Amino acid sequence: NVFAVALPDTEALPKSVTHPRRVLQQVVAGVRDYGNRMGIPTVNGAVVFDSNYLGNPLVFAGCVGILPIGKCFGQPQSGDHIIALGGATGRDGIHGATFSSAELTDAHADEFSHAVQIGNAITQKKMADVILQARDQKDGPLFHAITDCGAGGFSSAVGEMGAEIGAAVRLENAPLKYEGLSYTEIWISEAQERMVLAVPPRNVASLKSLCDSEDVSFCDLGHFGCQSDAPDTSRGQGQLVLTYHGREVGRLSMKFLHEGLPTPTRKASWSKAQSRKSKVPTRDKILDTGHRTLDKALTALLSHPNIASKHWIIRQYDHEVQGGSVIKPLMGPHQDGPSDAAVLRPKFGSQRGVAIGCGLQPNLSEAATAAGHAADGDSYWMALAAIDEAVRNCVCVGTDPARIALLDNFCWPSCDDPAVLGSLVRAAEACHDGALAYRTPFVSGKDSLHNQFTSDDGRIIAIPPTLLITALGIVNDVCGCCTMDAKCAGNLLLIVGTTTADTGGSHYRMVGGEAGDLTIPKVNLEQGPTNARTVAALIGANLVQSAHDCSDGGLLVAAAEMAFAGRIGLDLELEKLPTSGNPDPPAAAFAETPSRYLVEIRPDKLDAVKSHLEGAAAVFAAIGRFADHDRLSLNFKGDSILNTSLDELRTTWLAPLDW
Repeated sequence: NVFAVALPDTEALPKSVTHPRRVLQQVVAGVRDYGNRMGIPTVNGAVVFDSNYLGNPLVFAGCVGILPIGKCFGQPQSGDHIIALGGATGRDGIHGATFSSAELTDAHADEFSHAVQIGNAITQKKMADVILQARDQKDGPLFHAITDCGAGGFSSAVGEMGAEIGAAVRLENAPLKYEGLSYTEIWISEAQERMVLAVPPRNVASLKSLCDSEDVSFCDLGHFGCQSDAPDTSRGQGQLVLTYHGREVGRLSMKFLHEGLPTPTRKASWSKAQSRKSKVPTRDKILDTGHRTLDKALTALLSHPNIASKHWIIRQYDHEVQGGSVIKPLMGPHQDGPSDAAVLRPKFGSQRGVAIGCGLQPNLSEAATAAGHAADGDSYWMALAAIDEAVRNCVCVGTDPARIALLDNFCWPSCDDPAVLGSLVRAAEACHDGALAYRTPFVSGKDSLHNQFTSDDGRIIAIPPTLLITALGIVNDVCGCCTMDAKCAGNLLLIVGTTTADTGGSHYRMVGGEAGDLTIPKVNLEQGPTNARTVAALIGANLVQSAHDCSDGGLLVAAAEMAFAGRIGLDLELEKLPTSGNPDPPAAAFAETPSRYLVEIRPDKLDAVKSHLEGAAAVFAAIGRFADHDRLSLNFKGDSILNTSLDELRTTWLAPLDW
């Protein structure tokens, strides 16, 4: 689960806008209640804060499962019964897809309150149990095909399944939550916990028996296979026919339903000078002039809500249920370090695992230019940074980068504006280029393209262009998984990757830092994949004790997290850092250059590690050593420029969202 909300200390609220702190609390409660009751481990996620999510908070909830490879695909057959299982149909969710794709105003809370579906986790769990039993019958599945009732409800589920052969639907058969629904409402309701199956006649009684045994609602809505009998060119085409108490209330050819509307052509434009001006004031700078010392900056960054610990959220979720979680959301002997990704072992008869990680970098989009945090914000580089981050997170826990697939979730302001649509095109082009460079196919995704709010006084609050990348990967042996917490005093800390002076869009800029160049960092599509493969090879060869990606906050934040998570001190030598563009110490410490990894190795493994890295032409350096004390120290050319207590850093990191 990934959430994008306004800053928790927001004071002024437009009319009809709920405070972001309450939004986050209630959304977390919803994820907690549903996931925990379903018995699904909630193992990975993120939260990003920005003032411009005030009118449109974003909630991403993803679910990953495995299934037998021979049962991945199904096709309805003519004569199959249209069977709906699960929840009853109500008015909740009507126009849910319309609502989620519309620009919001202060009146939407009243106009679209019915569009929010009312979920019931217990109904969902019982229905899922029945479907698995029906799938795994001795003589094969009891159904030919299955789909969920998502956007559009029965209309999309039946319309998609019957696209080739047609369908006849008896709407009065649908179980209702209450009386009074029209046939139109029954047809388009997006009420939750409903699945539609194509069931051959011989199996209908067996499926109903299973449903009865688990107290799962079962209804027969009609049958697939309905051809036109018209004496014209429509003969032989599949038809969708709707009846209600014996009266025909709808008839469309499936060809028209799927191909009848012309695809719109829209205008998109983009230029380097493009800047979308926000009507919402940005966060006040934390670092005052004259106080930009490294210790002040590190404290400010660790307490930034984007970087600070999300333990208040994580500890509400059950990430142990089903007993398959290997790498959990919090790491270290006291479970107070941020894990890069999660690893699950779904089949206990195998040592193979599945890794789940994510990448999200909206601070590099055009909105960063509008907010003054960058000179060249660009959704192209934002998207590549998100891909790179998602891959890095999975690699750090032991994932084979050759076995990673990606999912995209695009959330954009109104694309009626050609400049905004242009930024979306840039992001899509980046997904294409990134997928080819990293050899990571996009296997699923979603979009929502009208995320802006118009207040009662006419102000427009548009979200920053936001692309969530979720990475799913194979871990060949979960016994070789790697975690981010430091393991032993005396071990060396290496960095893989080059640090540039580009601090545009960085969190250091957000809290008021002024070192470095205002240009945003850019992914190198040769070095990024090379670094990923090389670090994965080191982990696979058991040469790495811990690994952590350099992401939000930069090198010093990532190093501090490793040290305080492992309760082991760390001495860093900043001048040893491989750099490009001659960054000064603050820029070197806090730049968020992509494609960088921190790896802890034993001193006796240094030669073997160097051999791997040099053979791959990867840029690297030993920049520190873990020590038997409780401090983080940073030296630069013989001078101590930072020396602070790990306990203080940990407390700073834990406190902001400790609700």
